[in-house]
This record gives sequence, C-alpha cells and structure tokens, in this order.
Amino acid sequence: MLSDRKRKSVVRLTKSSKIIKSIIAAIQDKKGENIISLDLRKINEAVADFFIICEAGNQPQIRAIAENIEAVVKEQCDEDPYHHEGYKALQWVLIDYVNVVVHVMLPENRKFYKLEEMWSDAVSERHED
Repeated sequence: MLSDRKRKSVVRLTKSSKIIKSIIAAIQDKKGENIISLDLRKINEAVADFFIICEAGNQPQIRAIAENIEAVVKEQCDEDPYHHEGYKALQWVLIDYVNVVVHVMLPENRKFYKLEEMWSDAVSERHED
C-alpha cells in the first residue's frame, strides 16, 4: 500500500496549489479556526508535502468542516481522499490526500498533540479565519 502512496505522490505541490487553496476555503466556509499550513517539503521524514491544521469548537463542527473539505476538493479538484479517519469519535479527523494531510481537531486535542511543535522545522503559514 505504501508503494501506491509513493507512486501517487510524484506530483509536487506548492503552497499555491489548487487543492491547498480549496481545502483552506472549505475550512473557512465552515468557520474553522486557527488555520495553519505547514510546508514539509524540505523535511525528509515527512509523509506529505503539506499539513493543514485547524480547529473546531465542537464535534458537529468537526464533521461539517471535514465533510465540506471532501466535497469541495472532489468538486474543484476531482480528488477523493486516499484515506480518512476519526469520523466516529469526532475529536480529530484526519483527511489524507497523499501530498497534503488535513487535521481538523478540537482545541484541547490540538494543544495536547502539538503537531506544529512536532514539525517545527517546517515553514508555517497562518490563514486568517
């Protein structure tokens, strides 16, 4: 399965790629907060080119943001996620598009897992809500 992932990841994204813009707009459309993109392209251990991280105030909002991301990316970029998880617990939904991985989290989970600190070598960009 990893070989499929690597094969699909031949296309290198940039921070102005359509899929990234679509994801950020979908998050903003559903009032996601504290949106950050991490450019992981210069980090050898990274599993993707970009992480996009945001938070939602409650579980219904996590679902609304995640579902909107998937719908908008399908409509605008004709891409389905390679994988997604977290829709049952709705504490942290991860949507994996191979080159970009989206994390929609409750604020307390974001503080606990500290993804931005874990990937502090990445160039980060804040996207205004």
